Amino acid sequence: MNGTVLLSVMLSFAISVMLGPLVIPFLRRLKVGQTERTEGPESHLKKNGTPTMGGILFLVSVVVTSLLFVKEYPKIVPILFLTLGFGLIGFLDDYIKVVLKRSMGLRAWQKFALQIVVTGVFLFYLQHYTDVSLAMKVPFMDGVYLDFGWANIPIFFFIVIGVVNGTNFTDGLDGLASSVTVLVATFFTVVAIGTNSGIEPITCAVVGALLGFLLFNVHPASVFMGDTGSLALGGFVAATAYMMQMPIYIAIVGFIYLLEVVSVILQVSYFKMTGGKRIFKMAPIHHHFELCGWSETRVVAVFSIVTALLCLVALMGV
Repeated sequence: MNGTVLLSVMLSFAISVMLGPLVIPFLRRLKVGQTERTEGPESHLKKNGTPTMGGILFLVSVVVTSLLFVKEYPKIVPILFLTLGFGLIGFLDDYIKVVLKRSMGLRAWQKFALQIVVTGVFLFYLQHYTDVSLAMKVPFMDGVYLDFGWANIPIFFFIVIGVVNGTNFTDGLDGLASSVTVLVATFFTVVAIGTNSGIEPITCAVVGALLGFLLFNVHPASVFMGDTGSLALGGFVAATAYMMQMPIYIAIVGFIYLLEVVSVILQVSYFKMTGGKRIFKMAPIHHHFELCGWSETRVVAVFSIVTALLCLVALMGV
């Protein structure tokens, strides 16, 4: 067990680190640069032209590492599928935006339809090829599960797609989504090892791959993950939680994802209801803190600290 954990972390980390100097210059040559919004924080304008689609680095690392363990640990298959499936949706969106130069990327209905399809296939696999139940463990209540019967299915779609888009909104500052998610992945790794769930190779692979990616993604970032990375990470978090019947725990360890998506919903809703007034200076909420005077690195540090503390709380509730 210890050998598997160490090997998967180190191998994934090494692949991610080695791919960086190869992939980043290639992305620069493709001119897949990020375009920052002029209405955003002024400090972000200097990021224009920074290569995006860097999620390829850790996505390849996770896939290669996981495939080495898939025979011995078959439960990583559905997690790998959802991670890769959402990553491919993000890649398609990024490719259309930055390579084909169509600023809108995938249309909203196209992206949503693809997310429904990928989530549906994941659900079908869970129900027909695993013994995983959609009943959800209740934190701090040992042996207590919430089971809503037929309603588990719409709840499943709501949680998976909500987590994926929450992770996507979190990707807005150098190292933010990476730092938060590496802590969430570490939490799931600890639980997976402690419960002998059989998914630890892929949770460890994500930890290693993100640590490697952070070498290139911390401020000032030399590459952004793009939707390729953020959607893939959301798929990983949602799939891992459901494989361990722990989607409720996402509200604790993934509080930052929830905060980001709720801030956008509140901002848009209030803007429409009041004819142009805003709750926050800018949404998602990490930009609000920036416009309040926080540095980018401070926002990332605070959000990461909050996530680390909440992961400890969640561990107490397992």
